[in-house]
Formats: sequence, C-alpha cells, structure tokens
Amino acid sequence: MSLADQPDTATLPQLLERNAAQDPRGPGMREKTRGVWQTYSWRDYRDSVRDFALGLATLGFGRGDKLSVIGDNRPQLYFAQLAAQLLGGVSVPVYQDSIAEELVYVLNHAETSVIVAEDQEQVDKALSLKDRLPSLRWIVYDDARGLSSYDDPMLRSFDSVREEGRRFAEANPDVHAAEMARGQADDIAMIAYTSGTTGRPKGVMLSHRNMIATAEAFLEVNDVKTGDNWLSYLPMAWVGDAAFTLGMALVARLTANCPENPETVQRDLRELGPDAILAPPRIWENMLTVVQVRSNDASPLKRRVFGYFRALAERCELKRTDGKPLSPGERLGLAVGEFLVYGPVRDQLGLRRARWCYTGGAPLGPDTYRFFRSFGINLKQVYGATEASALIACQADAEANPNTVGRPIPRIEVRIDERGEVLLKGPNVFRGYFKQEEATRETVTAEGWLRTGDAGFFDKQGHLVIIDRAKDVGKLADGSAFAPQFIENKLKFSPFIREAVAFGDRRSFVAAMIAIDMQTVGTWAERRGLAYTSFMDLSRKPEVADLIGEEIAKANAGLPDVQQVKRYLLLNKELEADDAEMTRTRKVRRRFVAEKYASVIEAFYGGAASADVTVEITFEDGRKSTLDSTIAIHGCTSKEPALKAA
Repeated sequence: MSLADQPDTATLPQLLERNAAQDPRGPGMREKTRGVWQTYSWRDYRDSVRDFALGLATLGFGRGDKLSVIGDNRPQLYFAQLAAQLLGGVSVPVYQDSIAEELVYVLNHAETSVIVAEDQEQVDKALSLKDRLPSLRWIVYDDARGLSSYDDPMLRSFDSVREEGRRFAEANPDVHAAEMARGQADDIAMIAYTSGTTGRPKGVMLSHRNMIATAEAFLEVNDVKTGDNWLSYLPMAWVGDAAFTLGMALVARLTANCPENPETVQRDLRELGPDAILAPPRIWENMLTVVQVRSNDASPLKRRVFGYFRALAERCELKRTDGKPLSPGERLGLAVGEFLVYGPVRDQLGLRRARWCYTGGAPLGPDTYRFFRSFGINLKQVYGATEASALIACQADAEANPNTVGRPIPRIEVRIDERGEVLLKGPNVFRGYFKQEEATRETVTAEGWLRTGDAGFFDKQGHLVIIDRAKDVGKLADGSAFAPQFIENKLKFSPFIREAVAFGDRRSFVAAMIAIDMQTVGTWAERRGLAYTSFMDLSRKPEVADLIGEEIAKANAGLPDVQQVKRYLLLNKELEADDAEMTRTRKVRRRFVAEKYASVIEAFYGGAASADVTVEITFEDGRKSTLDSTIAIHGCTSKEPALKAA
C-alpha cells in the first residue's frame, strides 16, 4: 500500500509528523548561515512547522487560504509552505527575481493573503505592491536585518508568528492534532505557476496525492537512500524544487540542504558533496563552460593532458553507448585519467560523491550530456511538466542516453496521439488550472489524458524520445524537419555562446540569433588585447563575430547540411526574463521573440547585410526604456572553419 493510501500519511505535513516520530534526531534540513551549516532535526523541522502554523491560525489564516513565499531557498520558507498546508491552506511560491508586474499578476490571481518574504529586499517589493493586492493581509519576514525601523501594520517577523503559535498551543493543546487529522490526500497542496512560454502563467493546482504519488514512483526506479543529502538551490517557484525538497525529501527522508546564497552555490556544493542533484540544462552548460575556461587558462602541458584524457573519455563513452568493449589500453588510460583529470574535475564541481544526477526542465545538448557521462558523472535525463507534478519519465542507470528521456515512471500511462503529441494519465496529473476551467478542458481530455504539448515517440527499446515542443516543430521549405531546440543545443555547447534562437520554419535555410557569453568572450578578448566597454561594444567587435562564426561552423559539422546555420547575428543585449524574452526557468518565449525581432528575421531571409533593431528594456521596478541599433548579419556556409579549428 502506498503512502498516499494510508490515512495517517495522506498529506505532506502528515509525512513530516511521521518522520519526526520515526527519526526525531535525524537531519531533516540544513542551511548555510554565515559560513556554518546549521542543522534542523526532523523534530526541529516538525516543531517549527507546527508553531508557525498555529501562529498563522491566530492571524486568521485557514482552510483554502493562500500563502506565498518569495526569496532564496531558506528553511523558514519551506516551513511556511508546510504550515499553510497543515491548516488546509495552499502554498504559492513565486520567483524571487520577478519584476513588479509579474508579481502583481500571480499574487492577485492566486488571491494570496499572506506573503512570507526572505529579507528586506523582498519585503520592500511586497510593500511597494500592497495597494495593488486587495487580498493581502500580512507580510511575514524571516531575516530582520534592515527592518527595525519599519512600522507597517501588515508586517510581522517569522519568529514572532512562531512564538504566538507556541502560546496558542499551550492554551489549545488539541488544535494541532485536529488540524493535522483533517488533511486529505486530495486537498490542494500548492499552486505552481507555469513558466508562461506562450502567454500569462497558469496556476497549476497540485494535490498532496499528486506530489506523494510522484515521489513514490520516482523512488521505485532510482537508487535513493534514507538520509541522502540533496542540495535545495533551484527556484522555489519551480515545480522541480517542490517535487524534491518537499515531496521526495518527506517521502524518503532525504536531508534538504539550503546554500548560503545564490552566489555561493558552487562553493557550498563542493563542501556538501551531495548524493544526488537535479539541474536544468543552463546549470550543466555553465559547469561545462567553467571546465573549458579553466582548461584554456592552464599551462600548455596541462592543456595537452586535459585534452588527451577528455578525448579518450568521450571516445570510450561512445563505445560503451554502442555496446562495444574497451581495449586494455583504453581501460588503463581511463584509470590514469581518473587520477589526473576525471576525479579532480568531479571534485571541483562538487559531484565526487553523487550517485546520480539528473538534467530536466528543457533538453540538454547531446555533446554536453556525453561530456559529463564520460567524466564519470552519472548524468541522466528526466522529463516532466508542471501539470504532471514535475515528473513523467526518467532514465535508469543502465539506460542513460542523450537521445531519450527514458521510460515513463511507474503508475502512469503514456501514449502518443495521431498528431505525435505526448499524452499521459495517472495519479500525478494535476487537479486543474486555478480559476481557468476552459484552459483545463483544453489540456485534459474528457478521458483524463493530459496533453503535454510536446512532440515525441517511443523508440524500439520503449524509451520516450521528445523532439521539441509540438508547436515549435516545423519544416523547412524543402519539407525537411525543423526542430529549433536541437540546433540551439548544438550551438550552446560552445563556451562562448550563452543563448541561441534558431529560425527556419517554412524557410529555405536556418538562421540564428546569438547572445554571447559575456564572461568567456570577455576573457578571450582581453587575452588578445581587445578593449571593450559593455556587452553591446563587445558583441559588435568583428573579431568576436569571427569567433562565433567558427563556433557555429563546429556545430554545423555535426548537423545535416539542410539544418546547418547559414546566417547569424550577435545580439547587442542578453535575452532576459525581465524583458519577457525568456521565462524565469530560462526557456525562450519563441512567439514573443519572433514578434520582437521581426526585423531581424526579415533581414535574415531578405539577404540584408544588417538589421535595424529597436528593443524595449524593462527594469526591476517596472520602468522601461528603448534601445535602437543597427546590427550586422554574418554568413556561415561552410564546415571548413570547424575542420581548421579541430
């Protein structure tokens, strides 16, 4: 019998109560504070949630009310979400870097009555918006630094609410148990807002049953052990963080670890050495860039050693993937490489002890995927959707493959419809979009099948292959298939390319807009004595255009001729979520970008040598300005630069 079917563990707070009873002194959560890891035992964890929940009750928070958390990953923000759920309320995490308009929309749409903010920065943001949030009653803050002179009647400290809850418990000793017992598996636990790639974010209602069933299914096919360390660093508003830091951690008794701040994640990762990690492609691409940059900065001897063992590892990984045996010389070389290169690289990345690592949220380029696999990192693909409680399919250790996302997790059904769209049915399918019944009917069929919006198929081994978003898959003018994400991932393997947007649907060739990686291209320019003052200045350098042209040619060498990038343009600014060009999870909003850069697309296919671009830039406080410029368009039609570079 699954946990979701047991009456005493039907909700996430009930799982927390179980963990506190079974392992009261075991580490439930840690946080890095002022350079020191602080541990909350499962009992401490439970007590904090209980006291804060009862404190919320004294503030009038009850069943069906919504509580939003905003800030970096902090134990108190997780405690607050579970406290709201204990009372029958709903947690609504929001992205901490959201601009004002995004926050107002989500908080109003969700009817949030309590905001729990990490620090002064987030409190200031909430206070500046309170007149536009009619449902808001309280703003609770965790870090009190800088807030001593604030006297707004809405403000309460986290500790004061928790202390109020302790006093309430002394006067009403039975309330906690009674509220806990009222919780049901099908109660809504959280509303996770989608990234909004095609429009306004939608509020995905996930029940306790959704989250617990998903965690249990994942545990059936992965090597997860009680007490495993998990790094909680992903945005709390992303459903993947909730699935692991709350769902998985509570079901399997994992220890969630919160880094000190976003800037120290890599250092904290090395200190912690987690047993497992989930990261979106952007993180893996950044890690690869760091490794490549350090290799380039090393002495000539070290560069040659690294290059030799990297090539050996990737060659052996391809042979293993093809089921071919390694020669004695290759096995010896890998053993030497483990001592000289592979082990030290894993240690630098903080992954020496990781038994499994997953990439998810968007496709990861096969070249990046194979690099980490070849260096001894058990990187695997996971596929999911917010509406599916984060998980649909994942890869087993022995079935890692850059071209698939593995098999569907247990307990769910997946099929491909006549249009090639992936559909699924199971206990992980959400309860509907909050206040959007028509959108729910469009997404879930009358028979209960969830439309993912992704195009895919099953290969001969029964593994699910995702091609692209169904709406993004198109055809070139000659009828050849055009999947932009596949081409973009090839391009982003380069450490000098941060983002790429490919065009080609119903066109005669593929073109791409490129956003350079400021750090790596800047370092490259400085070594060559190229002076620059800004991102725009650097991207306009002819030498940088030639560099990116060579990188595109390398990517073209691995693509069929018809899918090779023939023309490209270097953007004069990074693609930003604040400018609606990307989602908060770093997915390109293709429709918006195509409209915003229509002049670039017209120039690409009209044969122009440049494009006049006017873009609107949005600041965090909502102010806007425009940027006018003329940007050169470059051609890249041959594989020869790639061969010369190789």
